[in-house]
Amino acid sequence: MTAPVVHLTRLARWGITLARRRALVGIEDDPNAPTPVKRLAKLARWATLTGKSGKPDYAGAFRAIGPAAIKLGQSLATRPDLVGEEAANNLLSLQDSLPPVRFGDIKAVIETSFGQPIENLFSEIDPDPVGAASIAQVHKGVTTDGREVAIKVLRPGIKEKFARDIQTYEWAAAHVEAMGGEATRLRPRLTIANFKRWTNSELDLRREAASASELAEEMSGVGGYRIPEIDWDRTNGKVMTIEWIDGVKISRLDELEARGHDLHKIAEKLVISFLTQAISAGFFHADMHQGNLFIEDDGTIVAIDFGIMGRIDRRARQWLAEILYGLTTGNYQRVAEIHFEAQYVPSYHSVGEFATALRAVGEPMRGKPVKELSVGQMLDGLFAITRDFDMQTQPHLLLLQKTMVMVEGIATQLNPDINMWDTAAPYVRSWIRDELGPESALADRIKEDTETLLRLPGLVRRLEEKFPPKGGAPEAPPLPEIRLLTDRKERTGPGVLGYFIAGLGGAGAMLALMITGLLG
Repeated sequence: MTAPVVHLTRLARWGITLARRRALVGIEDDPNAPTPVKRLAKLARWATLTGKSGKPDYAGAFRAIGPAAIKLGQSLATRPDLVGEEAANNLLSLQDSLPPVRFGDIKAVIETSFGQPIENLFSEIDPDPVGAASIAQVHKGVTTDGREVAIKVLRPGIKEKFARDIQTYEWAAAHVEAMGGEATRLRPRLTIANFKRWTNSELDLRREAASASELAEEMSGVGGYRIPEIDWDRTNGKVMTIEWIDGVKISRLDELEARGHDLHKIAEKLVISFLTQAISAGFFHADMHQGNLFIEDDGTIVAIDFGIMGRIDRRARQWLAEILYGLTTGNYQRVAEIHFEAQYVPSYHSVGEFATALRAVGEPMRGKPVKELSVGQMLDGLFAITRDFDMQTQPHLLLLQKTMVMVEGIATQLNPDINMWDTAAPYVRSWIRDELGPESALADRIKEDTETLLRLPGLVRRLEEKFPPKGGAPEAPPLPEIRLLTDRKERTGPGVLGYFIAGLGGAGAMLALMITGLLG
């Protein structure tokens, strides 16, 4: 078990980096930040002789801290409820790129992981990578049977580095959550637990390959969208080999137009493809930024990089579809009822009052193009009312929020006049009719009742005691046991003073920033 002094030392080092870039200033003026955290933020500013004036550079600070912080910063970019709009917008510019590892080290990883010379697998590999991110880098190659492929290889030692940093995030989150109040409602420990799960998936390239394979199956019937083929014989936990794509990046608008592509049609296809994944399949590509989407000559959208995937169970998808459709049609009462059915909002609040709050968010958006009002702004508005209605963070929906914002951003670049609601409404309406209509409801009821009968009588006896009705959120994963510095054992131990001194120098404000990101 890592000693508290080690965690505090790391937090101190990260805190100095953040303070120098004025990334902690917002905490001092945030009325919702715990008082001890605000004091530590001020201490960090004093320790680095940094003034309060000047523009904060949140993205630069996270980039300077290292790979795990880059990933965490990208996650926090989707949480304006936690970090504030200014910080969220700044963190959206945080690019996951680092200087490449020298090819000799990459070659060693490939040969060691496969247990054979690289020449047995590839007849040619370009030593210069086509991309170098925080977790892995990609090289173009040719297999021994002549196929052009992309070879993704984990950076040496990256798993160990992520494990060390995430341990400190967990330790810090436990201390922040123990402060109570707003810090408890935002559930930083659960946020980090989900972050850990996502990054662990990215650190095992076999799982990324499996995700690509699964998504390809789910989308096989959707025209104009496809997933590259995985080369399973040249894929393991540290190396993934996938079909090389020669398309045009979706961000190169001039080149797409020069090749005769209809940008408006591509934008609509992108939105519908995302909705098909999220609502119909419940399994979606959650890293749909411009660098991960290509357009082939026939207009087909090809997605790459499946390290981050989202999954939503069927009941939550039903709620999601009804919420989206309710917002597009102005049925705020039904949207409010769904939030209570899903137990997103505690039952002691008024459904009618919540419906009115939703109306204040939804009405300004209806009928307007994204260039005037957007899904991102709608999410910001929804976040603003969560505090008033004691809505806890729903980590299982964070990736969905992030992806919605990404898809919207790309779609508006392709077609500035697109209306996300108008584009989504026909698909959502059709899905609701098919999945929630009377025939579907009857079929579901027969299936559920038959399964229940087969489990009687044992299930009935234990149902209320052991399986209480669930809301829209899945059961929280087990969280690691963290011994707090405020625990009696730690409080009376001989090392507490040393831990405290170690934390002062680096602005233990990282206890909040790295986990809950209370920046503004």
